[in-house]
Order: sequence, then structure tokens, then C-alpha cells
Amino acid sequence: MSIAALIIGVRREEPIYETAQEDIWKTVYASDAMKRIDMDSLYRNRPLEQIPWNIESPPDALVELVKSGKVRICKAIDLGCGAGHYAIYLADLGFDITGVDVSPTAIRIARENAKKKGVRCHFIVADVLGDLDETEETYDFAYDWELLHHIFPDQRKQYVENVSKILNPKGQYLSVCFSEKDPHFGGSGKYRETRLGTILYFSSENELRKLFEPYFNIQELRTLEIRGKPAPHLANYVFMNKKS
Repeated sequence: MSIAALIIGVRREEPIYETAQEDIWKTVYASDAMKRIDMDSLYRNRPLEQIPWNIESPPDALVELVKSGKVRICKAIDLGCGAGHYAIYLADLGFDITGVDVSPTAIRIARENAKKKGVRCHFIVADVLGDLDETEETYDFAYDWELLHHIFPDQRKQYVENVSKILNPKGQYLSVCFSEKDPHFGGSGKYRETRLGTILYFSSENELRKLFEPYFNIQELRTLEIRGKPAPHLANYVFMNKKS
């Protein structure tokens, strides 16, 4: 039986931080044989077109937030920016944008892409699970587009605290991550293995509400279909603002 199958086989309703499912994954993750994917190695060794989340055109949901006026031109940060496409889109509209990624290669590519497009962006190498002191600033709008499913439940509280820390009072935050309702990557279970060998955590709306509510006022929480490679998939969409 595969590791992913073992994890999926112990499914339980609404795991948040401490469940039998997570205990198994922690045991697996602790072994030398199973490590999280090296994101920098992925960006160094694969063509961008083979990286599933590398999509140049901005997602409709982000475009709609800006076009509707829910998010106005401001100082913003893209958490897990990858090759920088969405940060570049916002910079072209006039946003003062910073992109953060753990991969130095991704940041190098993002800087090159911004230069080619003739827009001004600030890209920095930083781990979103660190203290994010590298940013040295605070922001009015933060977003992570399909980053959160790479972060397991036992680390999510730290991550959300980091986001809250770098946002100004009443700052806005958009988080989009894979939904447990999505039929891809085995079709069920909270932990699923991708063709890249990554293990992702698929969330429910309810657990995301519990995760974010201590720090943010949730304006919208819904499941939507978004573009992806090779096919569309279901994602949780959470738009919120920082509590005073």
C-alpha cells in the first residue's frame, strides 16, 4: 500500500490539528525516506510549463476582486509568488507589490519576468513559515493563491499568524486552496499525492473558518471552480479582513 493510500485510509471528519490521520502523516514525514519536495530543485530542473501552478494569466477571482473595487490599488504582498505572474499583473495596474517565495530560482525568474514586462515589483526569498522579517514592511492586501494546501494543519496557525502580523489594521486577505470536494488526485481523503510527488492537504470550508476566524473577519467563504493544469478543479475561496 502506498503512503498516500495509508493516510487516506484513516480518514476522519474535519481534521484540524491533531487527528489520527495527522499522526500517521507525522510519522511518515519524520522518516528519512519521505521529505517535502524541494521547491527550488523543482524550479531549477523542470520547464515552467510543466509546473502545474505556473499559469501566466491572472485567475478570474483575483481579477474580479480588483475590477469590482473590493480591493483597491494599494501596497500588497503575494505569498508564494512563484514566477511572479500575478504580482506582475497587479504591478501593471499600479499596485506597490512584493512577491515572496522560498525558492531562489523562482524569485530570479520572477525578477526576469517583471523586467521583460517593464513593471516594478519587489521580489524576495523568504519562507512563509519563518518570521517573514525579510519583508521589513506591512501591507494593505495579502493573498496566497493555491499555497495553503502545501502547508499541513500543524503549521497553519503559525502561517496565519504571520499573515496577520504583516497586514496593516483592517488589511485584506485572500486565500485560495484545494477543496476536499475536488475529485482529482485520488478523489477523496485529506492528504493526496500529486504526480510531482508532493503531498497536499485538501481542506473543507468549515476547518478554514475555524483556522481564520481568530484573526480575520470573513467576508466570503465559498467553493468555486478555478482554472488549472491539466484541468479545472474545485477550490476553497476565503476573502477576509484583519480584525482590529
